[in-house]
Amino acid sequence: MVNWFWRRQRGTARTLSLRSRGDFGDARRVDFAELAPDVNTFLGQAAYLQLGFFETLSELIAMTPSLAEKESLSRAAGAALTKHEELVALIRERGEDPTSLMLPFREPLDAFRRATHGVRPEETMLSVHITAGMLDDFYLALSASYGETGRRVARILRADDDRQAIVDLVVETIQSDPEWRSLLAMWGRRLVGDTLLIARAALRPTTLAASDEKRVEPVFTALMAAHSRRMEDTGLAA
Repeated sequence: MVNWFWRRQRGTARTLSLRSRGDFGDARRVDFAELAPDVNTFLGQAAYLQLGFFETLSELIAMTPSLAEKESLSRAAGAALTKHEELVALIRERGEDPTSLMLPFREPLDAFRRATHGVRPEETMLSVHITAGMLDDFYLALSASYGETGRRVARILRADDDRQAIVDLVVETIQSDPEWRSLLAMWGRRLVGDTLLIARAALRPTTLAASDEKRVEPVFTALMAAHSRRMEDTGLAA
């Protein structure tokens, strides 16, 4: 899938815009039924991802001296924790143990968090904004494969993420020192590969056939279009 991404970058890409958060347009109609993981895998991954975003934001709060910035980050952390808790509640309603469902993904997703954790707090803020946005969108696309359970997950993921404050902090950083713009733009581009690998790993087959690549291509194209808009919103060029 990462190879697909770089091929698309070199060629002429088809544009599938995301009209609003979670609205995948044509990509929404892609049939994931044979490629999507089983529902328990889907729920376990989605729940642990939100917990990971909460943990990263909590770490940022602890190392941030400014009270105003702590308050801004705490809102985003609270939103991620709420999504995690609601996904855990849904898992319990289905008669499953949340810990058992999340445990298989602890190691790979913790490794992903470490790989996308910046040396500086500003880089990590951008990481949360970019990676959480891309993966929320991806799991929204997957959710169409799971009937009523998927619709409930979609409602949870569409809830306000309160990450606009993070965007504002990144914008303030860029405006305070022009060197931050190039540094964070480069960091934002580096995040894409790791994030696409996590999204690709969520699909059932280890290796996609050419026909399957074509089926999922619109979703990954849409993810990249949304990523470009997030970068632009922060004053960075994807």
